[in-house]
Amino acid sequence: MSRWKRIWRHLITDQRTAARLFPATTLKRLEQATRHGEQLHLGQVRLAVEGSLPVGGVRRGMTPRDRALEVFGLLRMWDTHANNGVLVYVLVADRAFEIVADRGIHARVGDDAWRAIGEKIEARFRKGEFTEGAQQALVEIGALLALHFPRSGMDASERQNEQPDAPVML
Repeated sequence: MSRWKRIWRHLITDQRTAARLFPATTLKRLEQATRHGEQLHLGQVRLAVEGSLPVGGVRRGMTPRDRALEVFGLLRMWDTHANNGVLVYVLVADRAFEIVADRGIHARVGDDAWRAIGEKIEARFRKGEFTEGAQQALVEIGALLALHFPRSGMDASERQNEQPDAPVML
C-alpha cells in the first residue's frame, strides 16, 4: 500500500469504525473466548483493538508491529509473575493483526507457531472478517498455550488472573 493511501486510511478510520466492527456483543463474545482459553492454560491473553494510528506515526513509518510492542508495554503485559503475557493486537485501518508474547511463552512456542496463526488471521482480516478472525486467533492461541502451558491440576478458583479478559479498545 502506498504511503499516501495508508495515511488516508488512518485519517478516515476512527474509533467509531472500530466500535462498529467490534460492538459490545462481539467484545463480550471475545472476552468469553479469552476466559475459556485461560481455563485451559497458564498464559495471560489480552486483545487490544485500535482504529488507527496518529497521522504523525503513520508518516514516520510506524508499523502495526511497532505499535503492538508499544501497547504490550502500555498494558503491562510484561508484568506477569511467570512472564506469560500474550497480546493480540488489531489495527483496523491497516487490517493488521499482531501477536506479541512475553519471553516466558515465546521461548517455548517460537516464531513459527505465532507466524502460522498470524497468517491465517490476516487472511480473514483482508476479507473484512474482523470478528471471526479475532475469535479464531483467541481460540488458536488458547489451544497452543494449553499444549505448552497446561493448567492441569488447578481448578478455576485457584487461577490467578493477572490481566483482564475483556478486550480493550484503544
